Amino acid sequence: MDIISNLLIPIVNLDLLLLIAVGTFAGIYVGAIPGLSVTMAVSILISFTFSWEVYPALALMIGIYMGGVYGGSRTAILLNIPGAPSAIATALDGFPMAQQGRAGEAIGIVTVVSFIGGFLGIIALALFAPFLSDFAIGFQPRDFMLLAIMGILLVGSLSGDSLVKGVFAGALGIGIGAVGMDPLTVQDRFVFGIPDLRGGISFVAVMIGLFGVSETLAQLHSIHTPAVRQKITNIVPSWAKVRKHLPLGLQTSTIGTVVGALPGTGGDIAALMAYDHAQRVTRNPEVPFGKGAIEGLVAPETANNAAVGGAFIPMMTLGIPGDAVTAIMIGALFIHGLNPGPMLMIEQPDMFWFIVSSLTLANIFMLIFGLTGIRLFVRIVELPRTVLLPVIMVLSIVGAYAINNSVTDVYWMLGFGVLGYFMRLYGYPLAPIILGVILSRLLDDNWRRAIISERDDFGAMMMGIFTSPLSLSLFLAVVLIVATSTPWWKRWRARKAGVVASQGQKP
Repeated sequence: MDIISNLLIPIVNLDLLLLIAVGTFAGIYVGAIPGLSVTMAVSILISFTFSWEVYPALALMIGIYMGGVYGGSRTAILLNIPGAPSAIATALDGFPMAQQGRAGEAIGIVTVVSFIGGFLGIIALALFAPFLSDFAIGFQPRDFMLLAIMGILLVGSLSGDSLVKGVFAGALGIGIGAVGMDPLTVQDRFVFGIPDLRGGISFVAVMIGLFGVSETLAQLHSIHTPAVRQKITNIVPSWAKVRKHLPLGLQTSTIGTVVGALPGTGGDIAALMAYDHAQRVTRNPEVPFGKGAIEGLVAPETANNAAVGGAFIPMMTLGIPGDAVTAIMIGALFIHGLNPGPMLMIEQPDMFWFIVSSLTLANIFMLIFGLTGIRLFVRIVELPRTVLLPVIMVLSIVGAYAINNSVTDVYWMLGFGVLGYFMRLYGYPLAPIILGVILSRLLDDNWRRAIISERDDFGAMMMGIFTSPLSLSLFLAVVLIVATSTPWWKRWRARKAGVVASQGQKP
């Protein structure tokens, strides 16, 4: 009965219910604006909620968190500008759908599968938190290093027809992510005597430039072309369509929950890994990936929303943040006199079940608010390009400036926009660059931690990989990804698919 009463706290209290609803609504639109991250919004809230009781403060933060993760998909689909890094993979198939007049269908599918993914992540938090936290705490630096290598190998899935161009773009991203002061030795790397480079290059500025500005420059070639009329019918996907993609959604939700529970990872890595998984397991999609495949929406959106519940698992059970937002929430709990970790679960179990219930309500509000206003939202794509392109540029500039209130970030954004435009002209994929920037720090830090933990003995580190079941499993997964990314494997799979198709056509 105690569990049920704790679950009912935000439901029977109208003030808490309203705060969750307001937070979710605000989070959707904060997440949709490039540069205005959920992390920024939650960190600002701490100063406003300092004098509040702990329940109202957490209710508002949870609503913004859940809504913000979903909100990044809106501009990714409509404008090809991901509102958050976790929506990068969504743009790969969402924007082509908008160009085909299917923006309403894309947003409807994303809303429903985001709800499913978020719900499955919350179930994992409620039922499997101790087990998943033990699994997450068992990760050694070498395991995070292998996880980063797995992520970098995703360039094969994001490279289109040319793996070489994808590898080049990924390596460029790793180089960009390495710019700044070395976090271990405090030495300058790729700074070239320029003081502004010592703080590194904001990956959000890189993302906005590569996607938003380069898209604007590319569309200047067809500025007088009439906008594509959007079909505002199939907004809410049918049950048959949801059921068809539910098995993939369950798989990618599991990926999102597990990756979200790993400290320092988050929904952006989970979404990209889920997109890669979808490409590997989906046979004969109706539309090729990158051209408007529904599977390309289902996979990343279920994963990044499931990662929300996953990120709370180490926070509540170990006192270790799963991502930047839960790190801020740990600070909020400390401010209110609470100490996240194992003792919190024992001494104040009501807090755990309150968070579970608040996440569930925020997920429901996300579905409601996400499905309302779509008809008005998709009209953005129908604006004349002479109006739409300046709006995109203004959003991009405001988003880049809002990161650090720095004009330098605007310059970086414009520079990467020009770079992205020329890379588009010559057929280079842009997503691997962002992937490289995101994973550069994770790979660099954990590679050196793994070596240092073995006293600079590379052989001992490799031996540790083969003697640890977890490390060995990750290593074998890396080998499998490499093997299935080779051209001969893809040719063999294509021949096999052709043989099966020809056999199916025989009378």
